[in-house]
Amino acid sequence: MAKRNYNSNGQAKPELEKVPLTKERFKEALALFSYIRPYRFKFLISMLFIGLSAMSTMVFPFLLGKMIDAAGAETTQMKQSMSMSGSFVSDKLNQFEWSLNTIIVLLFVQLSVQMLFSFMRIYLLTDVGERSLAAIRKDLYKNLISQPMQFFSEHRVGELSSRLSADLSQIQDAISFTLAEFLRGIFTLVIGLISIFCISNELAFVMLSIVPLVAVIAVVFGMRIRKMSRKAQDQLADSGTIVQETLQGISVVKAFSAELYELNRYSKNIKSVVDIAIKNGRYRGAFVSLMIFSVFGAIAFVMWYGSTMIQSGKITAGDLTMFVIFSAFVGGTFAGFADMFSTLQKTIGATQRVRELLKNTPENLQFETAVAANHYQGSIRFDQLSFSYPSRPEVQVLNAFSLQVQSGTQVAIVGPSGAGKSTIAAMLLRFYEPNAGAIYLDNKSSQTIPLSEWRSQMAYVPQDVILFGGSILENIAYGIENIDEAAVIAAAQKANAHDFISKFPEGYQTLVGERGIKLSGGQRQRVAIARAILKNPRILILDEATSSLDSESEQLVQEALDNLMQHRTSFVIAHRLSTIKKAQQIVVIDKGTVIETGTHEQLMNNGNGLYKRLVELQFENVSKFSK
Repeated sequence: MAKRNYNSNGQAKPELEKVPLTKERFKEALALFSYIRPYRFKFLISMLFIGLSAMSTMVFPFLLGKMIDAAGAETTQMKQSMSMSGSFVSDKLNQFEWSLNTIIVLLFVQLSVQMLFSFMRIYLLTDVGERSLAAIRKDLYKNLISQPMQFFSEHRVGELSSRLSADLSQIQDAISFTLAEFLRGIFTLVIGLISIFCISNELAFVMLSIVPLVAVIAVVFGMRIRKMSRKAQDQLADSGTIVQETLQGISVVKAFSAELYELNRYSKNIKSVVDIAIKNGRYRGAFVSLMIFSVFGAIAFVMWYGSTMIQSGKITAGDLTMFVIFSAFVGGTFAGFADMFSTLQKTIGATQRVRELLKNTPENLQFETAVAANHYQGSIRFDQLSFSYPSRPEVQVLNAFSLQVQSGTQVAIVGPSGAGKSTIAAMLLRFYEPNAGAIYLDNKSSQTIPLSEWRSQMAYVPQDVILFGGSILENIAYGIENIDEAAVIAAAQKANAHDFISKFPEGYQTLVGERGIKLSGGQRQRVAIARAILKNPRILILDEATSSLDSESEQLVQEALDNLMQHRTSFVIAHRLSTIKKAQQIVVIDKGTVIETGTHEQLMNNGNGLYKRLVELQFENVSKFSK
């Protein structure tokens, strides 16, 4: 698996790990490139333009060399001697009258053609890359949101976000840039090597004895410097984490007089950053100095050797210029292959991680077909339900849990902490499947009802309401397309939300901010209730929607909940028992098993009952708090 670093928010750092290029991993990466298939014609045309761009680029040194020869007014005898010594140009081209005016026109023609080829290769590959990545992003996002809840309990949100951002961006760069540069580099290398041997075999062997050595030095030092740079960035990120944690918990820092402790912690981290940066500076200094000496030394040696060949009449000054420029192309391509190989390794790692996510089996949701209409009555039956969370298989949360709820009944689920109350809500929503037993809706097993159809019959109002960062109208109408605004207003009125919404200058178009931060707790609850009312579900699941509210907000929210629960099968997960006295059926559970059932009055008359003890305990706690 890939190395994953996380910051204080649990978000994955975007650095991508390089993985070895094995045959299996390479095949895995190529499988993801199947997304290019719908755009293969454009892709093949872009490959053609890559080759033409490389070839047109290599014409430039040839014309530049001819310009120098034309300026030096080479003699016909020299040209004839050059044609005998293996010159790059043929006899016919040597006989052509290369005037300065002709060459400058040809140069601008060459540059214009190269400009066209470069534009087409970049445009076409960008088009293919963006469209392919859009398809990958859509499929990956679809697969992620279709995963069961178990998947999200085992993966960090930051990690999954990184897959959608950093990994896919790496793949995008590979399709749009790295692949093109790699192919262009191969063309350049082949044409460059052929060209320098055509100019002079002798000088070519001299150059090839020097350039690879310089390229190896560049690669070795470059890898070391990049490694140390990444280490410095990680260390700097850690120092940023210290600052973030300290400022977020500044009240704790001051309460414990830990300013000096935090300062020492930060100073120690910064000292490590400085030490790594200075060490990296020494490497970079040595690298730059050595490269200046090596590159300019190699150029000087090739120029000296070529100058002796000019004196002996083996080549012309123009051919030497061609040779040096071709050599620069060859040397630069050699050095560039190292970076491209490193990028390819990262791309292999990115595609492997993306493929792992795409291979995960999603829930059986209905994306293409419409969900069935609301034709259920809403009766629910739990039959000998047993369940353990996948992350804690040794802990039996529900144990032979059985319960029959008639349509339209208001049921309260109570019990001590850890009894399994929230797990029942999760099972109703089929976030998890039971280890044993079954759930029935109108005497139909949950296994026979498609998941999207099952959930379409239900609405969930949690204690901690999650709103999305759009408008109030968008949040109330969440999941419903082409909704009538009048229906949204009617739902808000039933939820006691219309009055406060109308007081905002933008009304229903008011943006709620991230997670609804611009609204109070009671306002968020009423928006969530309006959302549930608008859905008009057969079954309602409430997870103590008033426990964290003040008295005024609680009264408004409770009235909205009463409106919402009318004529619906309602499950109220109760923590504050004073809110469920009106429930038609109270189910007391402990250790995942039903202990008692009945109304409030019936259960309070049970002298040794768990429900009575829980009510009396809460009453005692409230009395102590009020004193």
